[in-house]
Amino acid sequence: MRKFSFLFVVAILLAAGCGSQKETALTEEQLRLRPIASGDMPIASGGFVLSIGGEAITSGEFTEALTKHYELLAQTKDFEQFKAEAGPELERLIRGRISNILLYQKAKEELGDQIDEGLEKAVESDVRRFVSDFGGDYAKAEETLKKEGYDWKSYREFLKKKMLSEYYISQNLPKDEPITHSELLSFYNDIKAKYFTEPATITFRLIDIQPATLKGYDPNKSNQQLAEALADELIRRLEDGEDFAELAEQYSHGHRASAGGLWKPVQPTSLAEPYDILAKEAEKIDIGYITGPVKTEGHIFIIKLESRNKGKIESFEEMQGQVEAMVIAERRQRAIEKFSAELFEEAALSDINPFFDYCLKEIYRISNERT
Repeated sequence: MRKFSFLFVVAILLAAGCGSQKETALTEEQLRLRPIASGDMPIASGGFVLSIGGEAITSGEFTEALTKHYELLAQTKDFEQFKAEAGPELERLIRGRISNILLYQKAKEELGDQIDEGLEKAVESDVRRFVSDFGGDYAKAEETLKKEGYDWKSYREFLKKKMLSEYYISQNLPKDEPITHSELLSFYNDIKAKYFTEPATITFRLIDIQPATLKGYDPNKSNQQLAEALADELIRRLEDGEDFAELAEQYSHGHRASAGGLWKPVQPTSLAEPYDILAKEAEKIDIGYITGPVKTEGHIFIIKLESRNKGKIESFEEMQGQVEAMVIAERRQRAIEKFSAELFEEAALSDINPFFDYCLKEIYRISNERT
């Protein structure tokens, strides 16, 4: 199911020297900027309608997809909370859909008669590619189109609009300026923690004895004494060869007891109290070894270290090509966003808030009817 986004990805650089746009018909290769995948179609739906330059946008295009995504949120929040969290995404999609329409209308106005022959060839080529996604089974491809609310004619119209719009915007993006080494290095440093760093992690099993849960076991001993005695007994049994997972499942009071005390890989620095002490203790032992009892407020821990990953940071030299591609993509995204804003300003659109409010209320209403 397609999300309408104005942030097109231009997949090829058009060859220079192909002549003035006003003089030369565009070729099939110029128009086929990238393959259109089988799931890359907009939704044809009914509902409240917003008209943009004579083309209709329906509320169903947004409510059907976003209801699935935000259903739980709508069922657990009041409307104002729901609007605060879901509203920005809905607004982004609506503005993107409007931008697509405005862009196509602008492209048609400026490129018009030049594109017909090359566009038809590019569309037919992508229709064949679409069918090939289904192993050449024309009937299955047609069935998918019908599920999305399209027939072959309307699908071809969608392809025409998409190809023409993407070609037009590629011609209106500024030329790529050279990227300096210092700019690349600065960009890498800004994003390396997010994209190029594999954090250190540890994986361990834990027997988590919580004294408060032992209340009433022995009236002559405190909960803490009972917990300490149990921890000492379990360590002796582990030293005698008993299975850690089985003992954890039987005696641990922690939330991972049913999984044999096994925690998924965690970053040592992400462990919050009282479990932050586990990271320090894990540093003291080798993989496969056991440590304990480790006492902290409300808990006595016995730990078995399963694995340790020291983490890795991919160097600038290793990732320079990818960083350069990301810088170019960011530049183009900013240019496209600026172009989009100019289209909105030029179109002088009337207030779209009523349409936005209607869609948001519909998503909220439908979601809560499903409870």
